[in-house]
Amino acid sequence: MLEKIADAIKLKDYKTAVRLLKPFLKSEPNNPWAKYYAARIYEETGKLESAQKLYRQVLPKTTSPQLIAKIRQGIARLQGIEENKRQQAISKAQTQPGGTESGVLIVEAISAELKKNAAQQFAKIMGIDPYLARLQLPSRGWRLYRTGSLGELQYYVSTLRQAEISSFCGSLVQLEDVEVFEVQYFLSVEGEAIARCQNQSGQIGTMAFNWSELTQIVRGRVPLFASVVVVDAKHQLQRKTQTQDYANICDLHLPSRNCILRLCDRNYNFKEGMVLEQNSDRLFSRQQETTRRSWQNLMTFIDNKFDRLSVWSDFTPFAETAFGFGEMLDRLDPCLNLKRRDKTPWDAAFQLYSGLVLLRSRDRASI
Repeated sequence: MLEKIADAIKLKDYKTAVRLLKPFLKSEPNNPWAKYYAARIYEETGKLESAQKLYRQVLPKTTSPQLIAKIRQGIARLQGIEENKRQQAISKAQTQPGGTESGVLIVEAISAELKKNAAQQFAKIMGIDPYLARLQLPSRGWRLYRTGSLGELQYYVSTLRQAEISSFCGSLVQLEDVEVFEVQYFLSVEGEAIARCQNQSGQIGTMAFNWSELTQIVRGRVPLFASVVVVDAKHQLQRKTQTQDYANICDLHLPSRNCILRLCDRNYNFKEGMVLEQNSDRLFSRQQETTRRSWQNLMTFIDNKFDRLSVWSDFTPFAETAFGFGEMLDRLDPCLNLKRRDKTPWDAAFQLYSGLVLLRSRDRASI
């Protein structure tokens, strides 16, 4: 009977194959060869998911080397079909405007109760092991998963969303187009705000804006390193680099102007313009306070004034996933003047994080 079923499949006579297979499966429901031929019929009639599922069910339950080889060949064929479909979809996406631009793919956090099922889908889409997929799905914040052409990444975003895995991609060209103004101090905050700023070219000027233009806030901190001399285990002097302190950063987003106002406690001039008074929601001129206290007061003022705005603060876990993409980070201007002795990826990672927050929110607002 099995030979007749195999012959019918070879002749592409699937009706006959099904007619012969049904009674055989009823009499021998656990016969691995019968299940293999059922999977072959699924495969040949275009029911690829059913074929894949059945092949994988049968594989661990058979000891026949011949059957194992045939099942593995079937799985390989299905994987080849999926890969061809993927490449065709990516090639089509790359022909769209901007499809060949460089970009980044971000996978967003997924709750613990959904992670098991999501990992199965993620593994299938990305062609990786399910266990590894579960480790790579973030529980908090964002994960920078890969870089590539924008067309390719948009394909993955579309496929992931169909699997209910939140993700998005960002264009490096669009990120580089975002203007960043580092605020030195505020000249006025009542009604129309006026800030003394420095642009990315080092030019200094004033910028007036309405507080209503702000849509969100991004906060983070980057480490400040120092070279120190320590005594090692052999009681010898050794020079090493270690974290000495942190620089606090607060970005105010003005998406309608495609720009970011960047506040940094290391560069903000608290002795000029308007300085926040302790235990107050107003500003006044030239208050003599420590930098830390002044920064805390400035942040309290912003929190009180914009208590309904979204605040993004999961920078550190994101940065740790971005460090594996050093070449891409090297391309970005960090737009942060910290007068470092040596370059560090932390600064560019914050620029990337804040820029992606702006692009993501702007794109979703336009939907």
